[in-house]
Amino acid sequence: MDYRGHTLEEKVTTLPGDCYTSPAIFTAEQEKIFARRWLCAGRADAIPSAGDYLLADAAGESLIVVRGRDGACRAFYNVCRHRGTRLCTEEAGHFAGGIACPYHAWTYGLDGALIGAPHMAEVPWFNRADYPLHPAALRQWEGFLFVHLSLDAPSLEEELRPLLERFRPWRLPRLKSARRIDYGVAANWKLLFQNFSECYHCPPVHPALAKLSHYRSGANDLREGAVLGGYMTIDREGGSLTMSGRRCGAPLGDLPEEEKCRAYYYSIAPTLLLTVQPDFLMATRLTPLAPNRTHVVCDFLFAPETLEHPGGDPEDAIALWDLTNRQDWRMCELAQRGVSSRAYRPGPYSTDESLLAAFDREYLASLAR
Repeated sequence: MDYRGHTLEEKVTTLPGDCYTSPAIFTAEQEKIFARRWLCAGRADAIPSAGDYLLADAAGESLIVVRGRDGACRAFYNVCRHRGTRLCTEEAGHFAGGIACPYHAWTYGLDGALIGAPHMAEVPWFNRADYPLHPAALRQWEGFLFVHLSLDAPSLEEELRPLLERFRPWRLPRLKSARRIDYGVAANWKLLFQNFSECYHCPPVHPALAKLSHYRSGANDLREGAVLGGYMTIDREGGSLTMSGRRCGAPLGDLPEEEKCRAYYYSIAPTLLLTVQPDFLMATRLTPLAPNRTHVVCDFLFAPETLEHPGGDPEDAIALWDLTNRQDWRMCELAQRGVSSRAYRPGPYSTDESLLAAFDREYLASLAR
């Protein structure tokens, strides 16, 4: 029996090496997984005002996520309807008058409608209404923005059903970002997901973290499907997973007593990892760039009172998790080198790694669909 609540009834092994190294499999993942799933694009408060935008990568496609004058957020393919030019190259910014193509100055409104096309009035059959930006689907959950390449996307609510009401007391939509850290990791994206889903490695790899939370504490409650995870306990009463071991800010919400000593870890395949503490949240987004390269963005989110109060100390949390992340990425990079070897053969999972076996099952089923 897994200490976190899942039985491994039979021998279960790691994935074959090709799953981590093959360009053909990477291409298949883009089409069968990333192009067909809801992907986290960031936080809604990153684009607070009309005209604010951010770019999101979805299965190799660039999407513009922009807040309209009506306050709604929308997503559009980053492709001009004239000759296909990429409209935006900056990762984030603000559109003052509209979305203008740098090539021939075709301009679109924040709702995607074509509002300017120089000299096209001279073309008798041309109608601006026929050439809006191509839209993508966009939904929000707990302050997070999710995009999908298809307007016929399945329900985000159904995909996130296990978590829909889970964090209501934490009041996640109101959280504010204290810092964002970008990492480039020379490893396959699945190795990062798998690393997140077990603490078998914590004593040798994360000594600072292991002093604050026993690696065999807690329980997994989501053990199958695209959303996996559970909680671990914080050893120190009234503490948190920070460099000092103390809470570094205001509680995220009106939490029951038992929740004040728990850290939750949930993976939402294929792009989002959530680490939820009593006093902060680390949201980790993954973008695969190649079979052996992944771009990682970590946002550290706190209650507004923590950022406004002089006694708040977000850096106490950020320092521990930046250290922990870098330790993890180093191990993932070593794992990438190992699975790339001709000597690699799938190895057995321990009972402490049952969520990895569940991740693998979901991954292989997605590739087979």
